[in-house]
Amino acid sequence: MQMTNIQTLPENADTGFWDAIAEKYAKGAIADMAGYEKTLKRIGELLSRDDQVLELGCGTGSSALRLAPLVGRYTATDLSPGMIAIARDKLADSPVENLEFAAATAESIIAPDQGYDAVIGLNYLHLVADLSQTLGSISALLKPGGKFITKTPCIGEMNVFIRMAIPLMRLVGKAPANIQHFDREELVAALENAGFAVELVEWHASKGKGKGKGKGKGKGKGKDSRPFILAHKV
Repeated sequence: MQMTNIQTLPENADTGFWDAIAEKYAKGAIADMAGYEKTLKRIGELLSRDDQVLELGCGTGSSALRLAPLVGRYTATDLSPGMIAIARDKLADSPVENLEFAAATAESIIAPDQGYDAVIGLNYLHLVADLSQTLGSISALLKPGGKFITKTPCIGEMNVFIRMAIPLMRLVGKAPANIQHFDREELVAALENAGFAVELVEWHASKGKGKGKGKGKGKGKGKDSRPFILAHKV
């Protein structure tokens, strides 16, 4: 399989943070396994057998290993070389022929000639340095009409004590430098400003129920502050 063309990684204040916690991250348990499984199932329903797919912020690759067999080619990336090293070890243990892992960001990837059919970012957008810039880069990577699938925490909707704790966690090395504090409506607006049309918003958490489906009009309930969003490049 031809490797994805990657430019030199831009400097990022959080690369060292994620490298340092990569081993611990890999051993951590998923807090809501039922919600995670629902998300993977839903993504599988949105992808096609011949799709070229890019995942951003893949961490140690667990989701990529599950999703790659459903498509034609799957490239999973993360800004942390430490995370990617662990992902490659997993791939060596459980080979998936059409899957590759690479240390990269949305800004450093050169898209295939026709663009990607789909870009996926799970637990990702709230951790980028510049939301508008990242969404612009994602749009540039997609072919016209291509899908962007994201599920990420809307920290602006979380408990105020959680938001207040983030600066303190940074001081003691327990949180990265880049954390976005948008709410769901702000995230949808940012997507639309970047040239995306939001097709649906869903809530998948099993412990905090959300309100149905829609095009960004629903409102999450309970403890679920991670909307699952499907958008396409206009």
